[in-house]
Amino acid sequence: MAADRPRCAEAAAAAGDPAAGTAPPAEQWFLVEHPGPWGRDPLWQSGLDPRAAAALAGWAAAYRGRIVLVRRPGRPGRRTAPGRWFRVDARPGREAVRTGRVVAERDLVGVLADPDAGEPHGAPLLLVCTHGRHDPCCAVHGRPLAAAAAGADPEATWECSHLGGCRFAPALVLLPHGWVLGRVPPAEVAAVIRAYRAGRLDPRYLRGRSALAPAVQAAEVRARAEVGDDRVEAFRVAGVDADGQVRFADPDHAVTLRERRVEAGRPLTCAARAPGWQRVFEPDP
Repeated sequence: MAADRPRCAEAAAAAGDPAAGTAPPAEQWFLVEHPGPWGRDPLWQSGLDPRAAAALAGWAAAYRGRIVLVRRPGRPGRRTAPGRWFRVDARPGREAVRTGRVVAERDLVGVLADPDAGEPHGAPLLLVCTHGRHDPCCAVHGRPLAAAAAGADPEATWECSHLGGCRFAPALVLLPHGWVLGRVPPAEVAAVIRAYRAGRLDPRYLRGRSALAPAVQAAEVRARAEVGDDRVEAFRVAGVDADGQVRFADPDHAVTLRERRVEAGRPLTCAARAPGWQRVFEPDP
């Protein structure tokens, strides 16, 4: 990052970059406990067993999934117990988590091949991106949020590797629903967690739900703001029309947004050198 420009998260906040519709695409998630250090490409540059890494990459391609490395908040250390894994189905109406442990990372190959591996996990999972080697903002803003989240809910909270949308750091993921939040202040995260456990969402920080297309994510974020319904299970997608209208049920509501590509006039990540562009969703006039 050039020394004469602000970090990407500060620049995005100052510019008012819209966050709606920016959740990373993932219908399913696979979490692998790995203490780090995490390379810039976490799957291939973090010392994972190559067979496990190849199996994880294949699983992600087959299931429209996302692989994240996770660890407990705090100083990275050597793992002393069998590593945890979590397989999360984040598709609306199918939300579920299974979990287990492996003694050796190569054992993940068999886990990935068996949809019934592990045991059901009924509690939520909270991921906070702290992947500083991918973008410094994730570490600078993510670690305080992870520490605050762990103070509020230590069993549910994990630091995780790169998610995407670093300029909206810190990023918080609520699983199994796959809701991605951005710019959550550490002082507010305990309330955000309590609300999620009670089946509610704080609308101020929503980026979108990972299992949905970006335009549908943005439409749901807007629908929640227009209607004021904060239930996690609200706004089931009933249909998407050719003109871009997204129709929701429970409650019945429709939103039509126009997608534009907007030149930002600045690099959008700390590592980028050239100005980038962003996808923006606006109400159809």
